[in-house]
Amino acid sequence: MKKIRKKIMISILLPSILLLAIILSLLIPYKQALVFLQPEQNKILCYAPIAAGERFKIKYKHSIHLSDVLESYEVTGQGHIRQYELEYEDFAIGMPSEPAEGEKFETRDGKYYLENMNREFEQFDLRVGKVRANHTLVLDNSSYPLANAIEPGTRVRVLIKKMNLLQQMEGVNILDEK
Repeated sequence: MKKIRKKIMISILLPSILLLAIILSLLIPYKQALVFLQPEQNKILCYAPIAAGERFKIKYKHSIHLSDVLESYEVTGQGHIRQYELEYEDFAIGMPSEPAEGEKFETRDGKYYLENMNREFEQFDLRVGKVRANHTLVLDNSSYPLANAIEPGTRVRVLIKKMNLLQQMEGVNILDEK
């Protein structure tokens, strides 16, 4: 009788443990990513795996000047986003004219650079350009137009987040969209 009970317990317990392990692997966040989500629905639209210390850029066309702007960011050890540089071509509406304390403003090859920036964000919002902006994620010297994964005109929240397997299946790995 004890052997039968033991077999029944094993036949119930082992599959239950296995099922629990599978469910937990789907739900436990483990992969850090740069996430673009729709804030109103808290829905992940797309993401790119990224680690602390890695850098990325967001490139777009300025809506008035119609020239390129390149914002450079780094992922901090605390999972925040730190802007460290801004590059632009036209010096007018919407673009900084003076550096903040500790920053450096420079002109090179007809472009303006605001360097040594230390502006840290938990997140920031942007609206993916509908007409000309062509917002593009630049990561590891490769470019990924956001409009390939996000409908133009959509407001998105950009943040660093650990994702579970279900969230990864919900969103689009933008690195696969090239």
